[in-house]
Amino acid sequence: MEKLLTFDDVELYYDHVYALKGVSLEVREGETVALIGANGAGKSSILRAITGLKKPRTGEIRFRGRRIDGVGPDEIVRMGISMVPEGRRVFPYMTVRDNLLMGAFTRADKAEIADSLERVLTRFPRLKERYAQQAGTMSGGEQQMLVIGRALMARPKLLLLDEPSLGIAPKLVQDIARSIVAINRDEKVSVLLVEQNSRMALRISQRAYALTTGSIALSGQSAELLTDERVKRLYLGGEV
Repeated sequence: MEKLLTFDDVELYYDHVYALKGVSLEVREGETVALIGANGAGKSSILRAITGLKKPRTGEIRFRGRRIDGVGPDEIVRMGISMVPEGRRVFPYMTVRDNLLMGAFTRADKAEIADSLERVLTRFPRLKERYAQQAGTMSGGEQQMLVIGRALMARPKLLLLDEPSLGIAPKLVQDIARSIVAINRDEKVSVLLVEQNSRMALRISQRAYALTTGSIALSGQSAELLTDERVKRLYLGGEV
């Protein structure tokens, strides 16, 4: 598989405090890669750097061979990267329909936008049921489906997911996990998944990186990391 995203020796600071210290990773075409680790380990900082929300002090970020550190967030979306932020962040007083259409703000192809909308509603039938409902009145799990669907409306090549299971009922966490697998498999969208639910992240990804205090502590095939004693002890709380 060809490299889609490369993150090469990146250092990122907030004022004088480092968030990432010499981090290198990659996402290849067609795969799901998980980033696991505790709060403050640097997982979300990686996503902020990729999306242009925070410029690294040193290092390079490349997407499809083009250097993107220093490129604005709107241009990065146009290039094919969409992010689902932590905490869902729907437009609460707008309908499900209008929230979804906001995800297509970089597109002008009305017929294809309509096709994308139908695909999202097929992927998430509950959104079709809530189509005219204000987004702020829906449950947390439904809102998570909505923001994933909104991100898909941009037709991304790479989907960034920041803690999609946070604050979601266990049954809906399973639905979200299945949706991520299906999006990667059926839509041919590569996924970079940030998750504190390390078991779920490792089970639905092909490869993973484990972070600690701004650095990569471990990396490898997700199936192997699930049985790695160090991962069990540090990230999975014992037996899997």
